[in-house]
Amino acid sequence: MIALLAAACLGQLSPGGASPPPPVAYVVQPGLADRMEVLSPSQIGVGGWLGARIALNQKQRLLNVDTEPLLAGYRRKPGSHPWIGEHVGKWLHAATLAWANTGDLGLKAKLDRVAADLIACQEPDGYLGTYVPEKRFGLFEGADWDVWSHKYNLIGLLTYYQHTGNAPALSCCRKMADLLVATFPARKSIREAGTHVGMAATSVLEPIVLLYRFTGDPRYLDFARYIVKSWDEPGGAGIIASIRAGKGLNETANGKAYEMLSNLVGLCELARATGDDELVHGVLIRAWHDVVANRLYVTGSTSSREHFQPNRVLPDRPSANVGETCVTTTWIQFNLQLLRLTGDVRFANELDRSIYNHLAAAQHPGGDDWCYYTSLEGKKPYDAGITCCHSSGPRGMALAVQAAYFRAVRDGGDALVVNTLEDSRATATLGGVETTVTQSSGFPEEGVSVLTIHAARPARFGIRVRVPTWLGGISATAGGQAVEATPSQGWVELPAREWKDGDRVTLSFPFSPKLGYQGRASTPGGAFLSYGPFVLAYDEANNPGLPPASTLGLVEPTPKLTRALGPDLAFLGPVADRRGTIHRAVFVPFADAGATGGRYRVWLRMPGEPAKAANSLLGDGEEARSRPGNQDGSIVDGDPNSFVVTFDRTPSAEDWYSVALPSPARITRVVFRHGHSFHDGGWFDASKGRPKVQVRRSTEGPWETVGELATYPATTAADHAGLKDGQAFECKLVAPVAASAVRVIGTPAKGDDPGQAFSSCGELEAYGE
Repeated sequence: MIALLAAACLGQLSPGGASPPPPVAYVVQPGLADRMEVLSPSQIGVGGWLGARIALNQKQRLLNVDTEPLLAGYRRKPGSHPWIGEHVGKWLHAATLAWANTGDLGLKAKLDRVAADLIACQEPDGYLGTYVPEKRFGLFEGADWDVWSHKYNLIGLLTYYQHTGNAPALSCCRKMADLLVATFPARKSIREAGTHVGMAATSVLEPIVLLYRFTGDPRYLDFARYIVKSWDEPGGAGIIASIRAGKGLNETANGKAYEMLSNLVGLCELARATGDDELVHGVLIRAWHDVVANRLYVTGSTSSREHFQPNRVLPDRPSANVGETCVTTTWIQFNLQLLRLTGDVRFANELDRSIYNHLAAAQHPGGDDWCYYTSLEGKKPYDAGITCCHSSGPRGMALAVQAAYFRAVRDGGDALVVNTLEDSRATATLGGVETTVTQSSGFPEEGVSVLTIHAARPARFGIRVRVPTWLGGISATAGGQAVEATPSQGWVELPAREWKDGDRVTLSFPFSPKLGYQGRASTPGGAFLSYGPFVLAYDEANNPGLPPASTLGLVEPTPKLTRALGPDLAFLGPVADRRGTIHRAVFVPFADAGATGGRYRVWLRMPGEPAKAANSLLGDGEEARSRPGNQDGSIVDGDPNSFVVTFDRTPSAEDWYSVALPSPARITRVVFRHGHSFHDGGWFDASKGRPKVQVRRSTEGPWETVGELATYPATTAADHAGLKDGQAFECKLVAPVAASAVRVIGTPAKGDDPGQAFSSCGELEAYGE
């Protein structure tokens, strides 16, 4: 099925499909011409590994989404939550790009219906939001994302208009924009109508500039300039001034990543429309450098807890809320904009990193669900609900198509820019002739691909192929002879020549596994494996019987991975446990890790680095608890924030948390870390005795009490006595014990619900002498 979906995405229209019309041209030509012209999705097909993901996004997510809940807030105001209004515009944006790429008539029918239903909800004054009249365009309680929702309606309907020519969609956009122009600043500042220092509202900059270019109405350009000026008002975001002053994005406004990147994308459109090249190089590229140098994960996303963090602070555990999918998608948009504006290969390389790793990792391999956050270790929290990230992720995957090929002018003539090494195709007018170039590639299995020219008559143009950072280089041959190609700033340039139908260019690009050592402030000294553009991960579900990921280290400074048998991309390589024993482990792309619910980890111990003596002896043990509970954490992952509970809505006289060791270990002390106190329990009731520490001396031996958590507070069934999340309580044993298993046992608390009782645990640790 994957292969069939990839083939469909490569450009074979679905049954009953039809070629979409050419995109509507802009009325206003850019003041700053793109160095690389973006093509319509209808001109590009992507197959292979990435094409399968793109196709699943279209067929399993966009085509199947129930759009009624997305429209409900417009039909009956107020909506179910403050930002329910953003989702239908995001869906229209992604679905339009996907339909333009595939020509799927089922998706087109759904698009037409949803667009018409949304337009029908517009009020006479142009309002197209989900709030009642007395709570509009302000920071009202439960109604503070109005301009934001209008932004996404503008983006969705303008994209729909661009690829269909639907006049009512453009008219609807004009009415929305006219209402915004009449409201700001005449009635209030736009920064007073958006959260996060006004950045949510001012991010409407992007579609306002696009509307100006589609209509030529100068009022919209004036409004775009007003939006930028509003940043410098007292209490404003100060985005441009802060970046020009050399401040990091974490120090700009309130550091909210999604909203700030959205504003930077809007600035790209403004620079393009007005010809402001200084804005590109003096502000936008400086902001990009700040993210890449200080705030970017090796997997191509940024943000923790939805904000930019201090320089090189990159926490990667689930509790850190890593890489919000909205941020990943907007980072992709930002790099795509800068690549178009400058033609600089750096931005293309970051697109690779993000699309193949953090974006694809947030997408369930089945294509239907997405993660809100995607940490570099732990378990992936796939969720089918309606969230900002479930609506943003499909946009990022749809945009991946337009990152594959571009048209450029080189030395006064046309050139096709090849920015992918996947099976793919692109159609463009080159040298005055409509030309299709297909790429038949062995990637990611083999480093070779063949470009074949298809044209009704000879055409003269150049070909430009990117050399990704994960390659040492690319060599090109045509007709069995080496092509005179000039490597230039990350591109292989094939000079303009006359190509005829059937001409071929063979690209050779050998690549091998690599070891990465990029430092991180949260856990310095780690290392990770990569293969081509893929960051790899150790997935415990693929390694039954092997130690947990948190205890493992890499072995080889120059990794030698072998391809694992099976249809999916996977590799075999050596790892060392904390005792130094070598195991042969399976590694998979970070994008695929955790797909079956297993724990995974990207960062492992560096080769040659011994396991720290301070590591808990229970780190590679098998955890268990008296009741499974409803929290998907762990008590041996080194992260007390990833706690577990025994909650099951029933009472219990006793709760316990245990870890069985792979082999007996001599222990002298045990540490229990509290998980979290809820209103209805989550702690031990010490009024019936403090929690006890017990051990098993053999695998099947009895549990023996060896001490208690003497410093555990005087809690009761209803009072947690001020327990803090992750708070540690230590039990020092009277004499060392050789233990095969350790557990803590006590009476669970009831909180304010006497009909049940439960406890929680953040970590259970044991240490030797």
